[in-house]
Amino acid sequence: MSLTTDHNLSLGIHVDQYLGNIMTTYTWQVLAIYMVLATNLSKQQVLKQACPSCDASQICNCSFMGLDFIPPGLMAEITVLNLAHNRIQCIQSQDLKQAVNLRALLLQSNKISSIEEDSFQSLAKLELLDLSNNSLVHLSPLWFGHLFSLQHLHLQGNSYRDLGQSSPFSGLRNLTSLRLGNPQFSVIRQGNFEGIELLHKLWIDASNLSQYEQGSLNSIKTVNHMILNITSINVFSEIVRDILHSVAWLEVRRIAFSTAAEMEVLRIMSSSFAKKITFRQALLTDATVPKIVSILEDMPKLVELELVDCRLLGTGQWKMQIQANQSQTLRVLTIENLSIEEFYLFTDLQSVEGLLSNFTRVTVQNTKVFLVPCRISQHLLSLEYLDLSANLLGDQSLEHSACQGAWPSLQILNLSQNSLSDLEMTSKSLSHLGNLIVLDISQNNFGEIPDGCEWPKALKYLNLSSTQIPKVTMCIPETLEVLDVSGNNLKEFGLELPMLKELYLSRNQLKTLPGAAPFPNLVALSVRRNKLNSFSKQEFESFKRMELLDASDNNFICSCEFLSFIHHEAGIARVLVGWPDKYVCDSPLAVRGAQVGAVHLSLMECHRSLVVSLICVLVFLVVLVLVAVGYKYHVVWYLRMTWAWLQAKRKPKRAPPKDVCYDAFVSYSENDSDWVENTMVQELEQACPPFRLCLHKRDFVPGKWIVDNIIDSIEKSHKTLFVLSEHFVQSEWCKYELDFSHFRLFDENNDAAILILLEPIQSKAIPKRFCKLRKIMNTKTYLEWPAGEEQQQVFWFNLKIALRS
Repeated sequence: MSLTTDHNLSLGIHVDQYLGNIMTTYTWQVLAIYMVLATNLSKQQVLKQACPSCDASQICNCSFMGLDFIPPGLMAEITVLNLAHNRIQCIQSQDLKQAVNLRALLLQSNKISSIEEDSFQSLAKLELLDLSNNSLVHLSPLWFGHLFSLQHLHLQGNSYRDLGQSSPFSGLRNLTSLRLGNPQFSVIRQGNFEGIELLHKLWIDASNLSQYEQGSLNSIKTVNHMILNITSINVFSEIVRDILHSVAWLEVRRIAFSTAAEMEVLRIMSSSFAKKITFRQALLTDATVPKIVSILEDMPKLVELELVDCRLLGTGQWKMQIQANQSQTLRVLTIENLSIEEFYLFTDLQSVEGLLSNFTRVTVQNTKVFLVPCRISQHLLSLEYLDLSANLLGDQSLEHSACQGAWPSLQILNLSQNSLSDLEMTSKSLSHLGNLIVLDISQNNFGEIPDGCEWPKALKYLNLSSTQIPKVTMCIPETLEVLDVSGNNLKEFGLELPMLKELYLSRNQLKTLPGAAPFPNLVALSVRRNKLNSFSKQEFESFKRMELLDASDNNFICSCEFLSFIHHEAGIARVLVGWPDKYVCDSPLAVRGAQVGAVHLSLMECHRSLVVSLICVLVFLVVLVLVAVGYKYHVVWYLRMTWAWLQAKRKPKRAPPKDVCYDAFVSYSENDSDWVENTMVQELEQACPPFRLCLHKRDFVPGKWIVDNIIDSIEKSHKTLFVLSEHFVQSEWCKYELDFSHFRLFDENNDAAILILLEPIQSKAIPKRFCKLRKIMNTKTYLEWPAGEEQQQVFWFNLKIALRS
């Protein structure tokens, strides 16, 4: 009995111990899991406190936040980390260890003086690293040893005096853009650029470079654009010797060509294969200009020469006649903001007449040109493009400059911002230019214009904007296809221009639309910012063939019936009206003693009248059937719109991969088309690899309903780019794009929408009718278009990452 009891007691003790061990083990496991979760949560909390804009959007913007260190808790999903303009002094090994998917790391304008050797070891996908404007006193090859994908490296503006004894960039096989140098940078050694063979841009800031070892740049086989900020003629000559056959575009900044003896050192440039030479903020003298021209004339592949923000000490009385071989390749000359202190004493440039016959494009902007000698103009036999904007040309001097035989091949001429005042004399001076197609004489002061003028017979584009003309007359040529008379004092426009396709009348004093009959081929009309106060249905019916009518920013007095008509049935592809917040609608109040212009009924009252009208329509349904033919287009429109909504709702969330043929559909205001078509489209569609964008002007199916075009284009695009601006939020058409087609992007809560803020817009300033836009701006990170060139590169980089994600 006692043995059994002892055995049971012993067994119970062992069971208790076993259970205790199990409980202890599970307790420690639970505690360990809790600690891991708590650590992760605390890291994310610390990150969110240090950088509130860092979230799951994969873009973490922590710039201008006064940070003294890289915030902990960086998540692996982050692709862009912006820590610029803080107070960070040191980068440690653990700081970026978790950011394994990082593609852009911006650390410029901090106080970084030390970087641990393996700080970037986990950043194998990094493509952009900006360490410019910090306090680095040396560069270590170990920093970049694991950056196998790095394409852009910015190191300028630090404190290092050289690049070390070997190359810091030997492992960067994919590098395409390198910026380095600072005011203390003084030595370049052989081997400093080993490992780099092909660069798109190489920028060396070496204003105090005093020692350059010959052959240091020989390892780079091709450089598309090389920028040298250098002051020493001798060092510049040594560098040129190494890049004779590798650089396509050489840009030299802040160099001074003072004496003829110095230019002999640069005779080596005659063997350069560069296609473009730019001198920016350079100093030239009468003694050195002949030497420079002689050297450039001997360059075998030179096509374009630029002088930007340069100074010329002299008056063109060069001590020696330029005896050159007359380059067979040089075709483009650009001179911008050239400072000539004694410009009024400048000579007629007779000594360079023989060098001009092959030029096809010449730009001389903001250089105080008041006369082009007739003999110079007559020698420009091949000139097709001439830009003399922002100069001092007057009526008499233009007549002399455009003498008989001058500019025989000219097609495009820009004389804007000069001192022209007589339109009849201007047109007569240019009338013999038989090939002239485009003429820009905007921002001159013509005032009154005559009843008749003599113009070049081939002229198709004429810009007379901001020229102080109070009316238009038969002086305007009938051959025009594009006419811009914006920013004048016009109160009416009654010309007949049968060939006209585009007419720009914005910022005038018009009270009525010009009739459509005199413009049978018109496709675009802009009358924004005038004094228009009413439209009629007949006017819009006559303009139905147009593709664009911009009548925004006017003072409209409208009826509710017409408001519905212009929005739903005008038939024009894009109508921009921009109605004010208050409407003057048809109402009994308007005939009971108050003038129409003084009665401002609220938008609700307008809609109330519309509701009453609809009720009356239902009550008199039988009458409606008898007159259905008169209203059939209304019915058809509403049925088609309803069908479009139903189709959009029933479509799958994602189109089949075979049907997706665009990277992005671009939604933008027509007023921003210049930036979209000439800047963004060129940047993205010429990228490597290129992006394919869907634009309404280019890619919509002709004859297809506009709403169907929009919905189909969105379904066939991976992303939708919204280019936001004041014009966008003021545009009624953009509102309908959001209401009738873009709702799917927001309701699905996906990441297919990308916002680009073209100009600052406060969310409170967005009209309440853009409720969906306000919602997405409050929940998604957007990209802002910067003013600076360096920030613009980051902007394009971020946009391309967003499009690829």
